[in-house]
Amino acid sequence: MGILNLTNDSFFDGGKYINNVEKAVNHAKEMINDGADIIDIGACSTRPGANLVSKDEELEQLIPIIKQIRKQFPDTIISIDTVWAEVAKETLKEGANIINDISAGQFDDELFKVIGQTKAPYILTHTPSTPDNMQEKTNYNNIFLDISKYFADKIEILRNMGVVDIILDLGFGFGKTIDQNYFLLNHIDDFKTFGLPILTGISRKTMIHKPLEITPQQALNGTTFLHAFALMNSSNILRVHDVKEAKQCVQLFKLIENNK
Repeated sequence: MGILNLTNDSFFDGGKYINNVEKAVNHAKEMINDGADIIDIGACSTRPGANLVSKDEELEQLIPIIKQIRKQFPDTIISIDTVWAEVAKETLKEGANIINDISAGQFDDELFKVIGQTKAPYILTHTPSTPDNMQEKTNYNNIFLDISKYFADKIEILRNMGVVDIILDLGFGFGKTIDQNYFLLNHIDDFKTFGLPILTGISRKTMIHKPLEITPQQALNGTTFLHAFALMNSSNILRVHDVKEAKQCVQLFKLIENNK
């Protein structure tokens, strides 16, 4: 899953593709050529500390890009990174395939209904709070059990609303300390008890560049190492900034798996 950020303040590539349809579509094309199966488009930064933008602002950025990617790359899977029901509904109408919601329906009561009605695949993320204060919510009784209960409760609600395809995202960096992130990375496989695919989004995040005392721009090597580790622990989808390097990581991992 290649990341296409249409925001001003994303921690790695904020501002590069906002208000520029041609540049954004060219980046999507580059990622597709490098091997991306899914393009995840977001027009609202959800990094810790960020403030959510309005639905209208999101749609203004998203719709032209979706139309162009769908026109030029009809077979590419398009995922929309949003927390709003209206944005999900309108982007699915324009040809998006998946809704990637970091809020697990916490910010918009109508979102689960839209997913149930449209039968769109849905990425369910563990997030304890809104981005502006999520890093103040890092106290867990038992992080594995607490997140497992969170997923179980949300999955039950989604199933009752008719949602068929659910992908789990442990929410690395969302209301977790660095140590908690690494604990979860070690236990991805344990969340397979839900019988659902697991997406891992760790590309160039704080959990990589802060311990190494480098910048996000310098964190590709660490990202690739952790991608390999996530694959070894049964992650099914990698959400990445650097598609070519991630694809190479996947190819080599498959060689290891096929030659045991």
